[in-house]
Amino acid sequence: MRLADGSVVRDPERAFQALDLVVRRRLDGLLQGEHAGLRLGAGTEPEEVVRYQPGEDDVRRIDWNVTARSMDPHVWRPQAQHELDTWVLVDETASMDFGTVTAEKRDVAAWVTGAIGLLADGPGNRVGIAHLTDDGMRWDAPLPGRVTARRALRRPTNPHRGASEKVDLAHAIGALERRQRRPGLRVVVSDFVEPDGHTDRPMRWEPALRRLAARHDVVVVDVSDPRELELPDLGHLVLTDPETGRQREVYTSPALRRRYAAAAAHHRAAVTEGVRATGAGHVPLRTDTDWVSDLARFIIARRRQPRARTRSTR
Repeated sequence: MRLADGSVVRDPERAFQALDLVVRRRLDGLLQGEHAGLRLGAGTEPEEVVRYQPGEDDVRRIDWNVTARSMDPHVWRPQAQHELDTWVLVDETASMDFGTVTAEKRDVAAWVTGAIGLLADGPGNRVGIAHLTDDGMRWDAPLPGRVTARRALRRPTNPHRGASEKVDLAHAIGALERRQRRPGLRVVVSDFVEPDGHTDRPMRWEPALRRLAARHDVVVVDVSDPRELELPDLGHLVLTDPETGRQREVYTSPALRRRYAAAAAHHRAAVTEGVRATGAGHVPLRTDTDWVSDLARFIIARRRQPRARTRSTR
């Protein structure tokens, strides 16, 4: 966790305290009221007015204005209010162990996961974490948001053990969609780096993300590092692919740097277009910027978007 003075906190407990303070000061209250019930049921917010049915409707909910106009008794039925069911799919594959500034992409992903847990904390709310690792998928049971936030900041001691069978992001999103069917909030945190270097649309994860967004409110957090966007002028370099371990010696000539920057820009644009095509929200974060401010701007902009209300009279 990066503090105001620029230092990075590695201790999980101190990192949680710092994150809790940041969320309370800069993000607290931004998600309140964002989750609405998806069907009629027990609640307090009027949603539609219908003709009174004896034995079925509560006479305490008679809408006297509509009753007076129609000369028939009408009642209002409330919108169901449910606990917010949140799941965070966090990419913990080898490519996330990269960072050239004060933090690695894995650190930013953990902090964002913790922030989501704190923001979604509330009576009855539960937050679960799905970990995409080089060993496959690992599922943490849904717990209260603050408990999940503490758990998210505990860095695993041996995250990569070189499993023979890997699960890519597309399969991980599909597994989340099949496993957790109750409508709620789903957050996908990844760098969207494919092991084989695939950068063209359609991205392999688009169909699974589209199915997930059809049922849930989905937010995609796209984490990157500045050195992934352009190569420095350092002459000869030995580059290592974190996903496969393969190495290659290159000379960072001006022509190579231009081609690399163009390819990186193409990849970022493809990810942005792919996410937006699925209907999910997109939050690009970088290891060299203030991720809290970027996340706050996204939430504020999202709150300003008009939300459809469906109160009807029949």
